[in-house]
Amino acid sequence: MPLLDGYLSPPAQQALIAGLFLSAGWWVVALQNRRRDAKLRAERVDDMQRALVAEVRAHVVALERQVQDDSLDGILAQIQDGDARLVIAHGGNDRIFRAVLAEIHVLPGAVIDPVVIYYRLVAVMDAMADSIRRLARNHPDRASEMMVDYFLLTQETREAGLDVLEILTASLRGGEAEIQAMLRQQREDAGSRLRTTLPQELAQMRERLNTRFSDRSGL
Repeated sequence: MPLLDGYLSPPAQQALIAGLFLSAGWWVVALQNRRRDAKLRAERVDDMQRALVAEVRAHVVALERQVQDDSLDGILAQIQDGDARLVIAHGGNDRIFRAVLAEIHVLPGAVIDPVVIYYRLVAVMDAMADSIRRLARNHPDRASEMMVDYFLLTQETREAGLDVLEILTASLRGGEAEIQAMLRQQREDAGSRLRTTLPQELAQMRERLNTRFSDRSGL
């Protein structure tokens, strides 16, 4: 290279050029590896989310059937009769969640909390169901009290599961940006419903207060 002839000998110039090509090759390989790792990570995240969707959906469907089919009064009567064959609910399946728990940090941040909260509710449901079965024979009153709480928890878990399905579906569709768009839309819808219903609710509240005041004034 004529520009370097005054500074480096031909062998030194050849060594410099070889070093530059080698460094460039390292950068190209590193970039390719990063792209490959990012692609594999994205595929792994999608696989985890699809598996969680399948597991959560199956349990939510079971909870929906339970809410529709089960009669709380009938179950309470069964408990009061000390029926040892008491069968409560469809046990929560969390095998997939336990399998991906060590890697859950790779999921989008907006997904992690709802998923963890949902599976925590499932675990509480299963523990409460076991307690009710144990208490049903010898302590029916305590079991009945727990059964009312269990029934309410079933509904709460179902709602949490539906929220998880919405968030996971949005994430699979468009990642974090799609989740944030969905959450913004939900806030806007909630605000719209509030603006629509609030005046009527306030009017009803004022009417009840006026009626109560009138009743007291007439005493």
